Amino acid sequence: MSLTFWNADGYRASWRDALAVLGQRDNATSCLVSSITDPSTSNFVFCWPLYRNGEDVFVQNAVIFLEDLTESFDPARPWRSVYPHASVDEDGNRISEWLTDMSQVRSFLDTMEV
Repeated sequence: MSLTFWNADGYRASWRDALAVLGQRDNATSCLVSSITDPSTSNFVFCWPLYRNGEDVFVQNAVIFLEDLTESFDPARPWRSVYPHASVDEDGNRISEWLTDMSQVRSFLDTMEV
């Protein structure tokens, strides 16, 4: 985790915002940035996309390649740069993902607001 663009508090604030996005709709997409350097001078951002489907939340590991984006990357809203949920890639391979649920997400978010 790079601390050159955000410090630990910056990551925590981003995660709080990202998890709040999941709570807004039953079918929401968000992401937790796991490592970011200055987007104006870097090529990628590491993240964990979060895809809510009802009470289920699917978590994947991803890299956002900034040069591939059709609009500028916004560090305050990184989920806007996450691809829609897919469980297989373009070659037909299953994408590794984990399943949790909104009760666990809410519980974690409650611990962050201390």
